[in-house]
Amino acid sequence: MRRVLLPLPALAVLAGCATGPALEKQGEVTGSPGDSRHLAIGSAGFTESELLAQMYALLLNRAGYSTEILTVGNRELYEPALERGQVDVVPEYAATFADWLNAKEHGADAPPVASPDRDATVAALRGLAAPRGLTVLPAGKAVDQNAFAVTRKYAAEHRLRTLSDLGESGLPVRLAAGDECVERPYCEPGLRKTYGIDITAVDPKGVGTTQAKQAVKAGQDQMVLTTTTDGTLPDFGLVLLADDKHLQNADSIVPVVNRRRAGAAPVAKALNKLNAVLTTKDLADLNEQVDSWRRLPAQVARSYLRSKHLI
Repeated sequence: MRRVLLPLPALAVLAGCATGPALEKQGEVTGSPGDSRHLAIGSAGFTESELLAQMYALLLNRAGYSTEILTVGNRELYEPALERGQVDVVPEYAATFADWLNAKEHGADAPPVASPDRDATVAALRGLAAPRGLTVLPAGKAVDQNAFAVTRKYAAEHRLRTLSDLGESGLPVRLAAGDECVERPYCEPGLRKTYGIDITAVDPKGVGTTQAKQAVKAGQDQMVLTTTTDGTLPDFGLVLLADDKHLQNADSIVPVVNRRRAGAAPVAKALNKLNAVLTTKDLADLNEQVDSWRRLPAQVARSYLRSKHLI
């Protein structure tokens, strides 16, 4: 996430299929266009990004590439490294990355280019990425976007399945979210305008944090801002309400590659195999195995790809 809203750790190296030097110690690499046989895969350090990076590495290994996984602290670090070829492949989020590149290119006040329309969002992202030497591969089925959850008991009691149901109920809602929720269009303002939800207060406990989800479980708050691939919701007895009017932008998961280093057709072919099978639910289940069951991302990634007969 995600992601603009997710706190990311400082630069480090993650032990993957092969390890390498920390990013700041690497020089700019050279090689024939799109024909490097050793690829560095960037991970933003949170569970989902680590899982995707591990799966990318395994699929590329299967295609004949050697790989290393580098954990990079934030987009401000890994995007320039991706342009330079210090990182060759990164799992990204279409809407978030499109608006980030747009702000970088046109300024922080530039109108957003992302929307709930996946195809239009990916097209906008490709237009921004191409001049930077980056290729955006096809988006898959999995989407990790902002989402809102309530307790299973609360949903059953009030017959809630969608955010529209909540708005029509007229119920007062105290929302556990980040500080920025009060002004972001996808959060409090959007919930009011698009769904007519009566947000009485925003409880600043963060996005999808344990503290925020615990507050909803305990009844202190009625709803929490999280993501569609949050694997820990069952631990708190929470369920997502469907974004039936498409308030959230299309944050489909897309591999982004350095065109000169990783633009060859075999790279796209290898990574597209994951796009064909990985769903939002799958990704939530994989996140749960790491975050709740305490399994290692590498182990979970390998088991999933084997279950789909991809490795």
